[in-house]
Amino acid sequence: MITIKHLSKRSLGAATVVAAGATLALSLGLGASAAGASPVTTASAASSHSFTFALVPSPGIRACLPHIGGVVRITPGSENDLMQVTIFGAPRNAEFDLFVIQQPNKPFGVSWYQTDVNANRQGVGSASVRGIFDRETFSVSPGGTTTFAPTHQYHLGLWFNDPKLPFRLGCEPGAPAPVVTPFNGEQHAGIQALNTAEFPVNAGPLSHVHR
Repeated sequence: MITIKHLSKRSLGAATVVAAGATLALSLGLGASAAGASPVTTASAASSHSFTFALVPSPGIRACLPHIGGVVRITPGSENDLMQVTIFGAPRNAEFDLFVIQQPNKPFGVSWYQTDVNANRQGVGSASVRGIFDRETFSVSPGGTTTFAPTHQYHLGLWFNDPKLPFRLGCEPGAPAPVVTPFNGEQHAGIQALNTAEFPVNAGPLSHVHR
């Protein structure tokens, strides 16, 4: 079985990245669609204690990065959860930022920065995060500068850290300059690359995880 650790360190040529992504997806209980063949409409429990699903290209991204994709496994614990993320088919050495979000596509809603995910020379990267990544994931602001009621965030989104990269790759056709978004630690990121839009807006993959 190919693990996230083994895949991220393996020397892969550009022509084999998609095949490696498909092998990883299959090993985690997903179909070949997780490697970019088509949107994933179902997710699977890789074991009785984990839930595995795909990250799929955001709108327009497949035109400039036809093989980009990702796989996520969430393993619930007694006090918190372990989220393991792997991406493949990305630009070499590209840096990304992962958020837990309310909606998979614009306007995204309430969003929470989780971790960086950096691709290696083969366009493969991985990260592990501990937190609450299940049906209890929510944010609330009882008062202060912003006030809102308890709001669940059940989706994930991955953004380019450098706004210039997707612009150079042609991911923003017709744009006169790189699109800048607030989705990194400096609030100066690029556009979204991957998300969980194969799940309904109000029933993202985290809502299927139970502790």
